[in-house]
Amino acid sequence: MTAYIRQVSLRADKKEEIKRSYLWSIPAIRRLKTIELSKPVTFLVGENGSGKSTFLEGVAVASGFNAEGGSKNFNFSSRDTHSKLHEYLRISRGIPFARDGFFLRAESFYNVASNVDEMEEAREGLYDSYGGASLHAQSHGESFMALIQNRFWGNGLYLLDEPEAALSPARQMALLSLLHSLVRQNSQFIIATHSPILMAYPNADIFVFDGSGVHKTPYEQTEHYFITKRFLDQPQRMLGELLGPDETE
Repeated sequence: MTAYIRQVSLRADKKEEIKRSYLWSIPAIRRLKTIELSKPVTFLVGENGSGKSTFLEGVAVASGFNAEGGSKNFNFSSRDTHSKLHEYLRISRGIPFARDGFFLRAESFYNVASNVDEMEEAREGLYDSYGGASLHAQSHGESFMALIQNRFWGNGLYLLDEPEAALSPARQMALLSLLHSLVRQNSQFIIATHSPILMAYPNADIFVFDGSGVHKTPYEQTEHYFITKRFLDQPQRMLGELLGPDETE
C-alpha cells in the first residue's frame, strides 16, 4: 500500500482561529476529525458546497502544491481566492517522499494550460511532458487525458478535483485504466468527484461530505450510485416525476 499521506485532521490548536473563518459554516469542515487514507485511491464526494473541493484544496496547498493546480514547481496565481484551510490542517505523512505529484482541478485548468505555454516559451521542450503540444491546442477532454497520460509519471501523489468535468463516460472509463496503471506504479490518488463511474474503482475508500460531517460510505450506499442507478433502470418514470407525466409522452 502506497500512502504518501496517511491522515488528515484539523489542528486542535487552531480551533479558535477556524471559528472566526467562513470555513466554520461548512458542516463537514466544522465536524472534521481525522480522515484515514488507508487505500491507494480515496474519493471525496458530496453535494455542491459540501466542502469536498475546499478540503482537497487545503490538502493540496498544505502538501506544497499551487492552489490553482499544477506540480510543486508551479507558482503562478491569477486570483488569490483559495481558503486558509491549509493552515488549519495536520497532514500525517506515510512514505517520506513522493517522487512525482500534481494537483489537477477542473475549474482552473485553463490557467494551468496557459502557465505551461509561458514556461514552454522560456524553456523549449516542456510540451513533451504534456503530449507534445499546447494544452490549449486540444479539446478540454483531450488536454485532460494528455496531461494524465504524459505528465503523471508514477511514484507520486495526485490530487484531482472533479476530473470528470471534461470527460465523456468513455473517457472516464479510460481514466480508470490510467489510474489503475499509476496505482501499480506506487501512486496515491485523492479525488473529489461526482462521477459514479470513477467512484466504482475497486477497493477505494469513499468519504461523503454532508451536513453531519464526513463519513466513509460503501459505493452502493452513496447517493450518486443510488440516483444514477434509479434513473438508468427507469428513465421514463424518473422523468415523469421530475417533469410531470404529460411531458414524457
